[in-house]
Amino acid sequence: MNKVALVTGSSRGIGREIALELAKQGYDIAINFARSRSKAEEVAKEVEALGQKAILVRANVGDIAKLKGMFEEIDEAFGRLDVLVNNAASGVLRPIMELNESHWDWTMDINAKALLFASQEAAKRMQKTGGGKIVSLSSVGAIRYLENYTTVGVSKAAVESLTRYLAVELAPLGISVNAVSGGLIETEALDHFPNREELLADAIAKTPAGRMVEAGDLVKAVSFLVSDQADMIRGQTIIVDGGRTLLV
Repeated sequence: MNKVALVTGSSRGIGREIALELAKQGYDIAINFARSRSKAEEVAKEVEALGQKAILVRANVGDIAKLKGMFEEIDEAFGRLDVLVNNAASGVLRPIMELNESHWDWTMDINAKALLFASQEAAKRMQKTGGGKIVSLSSVGAIRYLENYTTVGVSKAAVESLTRYLAVELAPLGISVNAVSGGLIETEALDHFPNREELLADAIAKTPAGRMVEAGDLVKAVSFLVSDQADMIRGQTIIVDGGRTLLV
């Protein structure tokens, strides 16, 4: 029986690339999406073209009832889960004085609360087969100020802290928990930033590695963390930014 990976928010962007990479490695894939079924279907076709099975699971991961239903669908389709990639993210990009309670709750629910309860559900399945891997996507906004990024940055800081707590408490079940924090990447998500061009110029000019981070760089880090080679890496956040955060 093939191993199974759930990648949340995998109908597009980095989530899509991670799903396809894991399919290349022999995983069957549960493709989670919230809105765009057509894009999720395209990813499923690509996964199947690689010789792996794929299912679509629609769920807003910030809604715990729907999140639990997603895992039940995975049970029905595959009967196991070996990898959870916590990639789905959202957020309200506004200055602090323009934020209200709904902005905070929406961002924290999808970006942080979902990790805790998805990890609980994943762990219940993983321990039945001897363990598994949980990897979250974070952002350098968790550790440094980014303009208009308060809700997302704080939620990602929660993800990184929760990663450490999960790593300790899930270790006895054979489950490794880590995170990958990315530098600025030119994706659809970046289009929502009002200062998009300024951010791009900064990343191009001030990344010691000489180029911007690309989606593939994060995919490689996630791939490493779910591999046997990373078994003794626990509770860590691996920063993949070409050295950008080393500079002012």
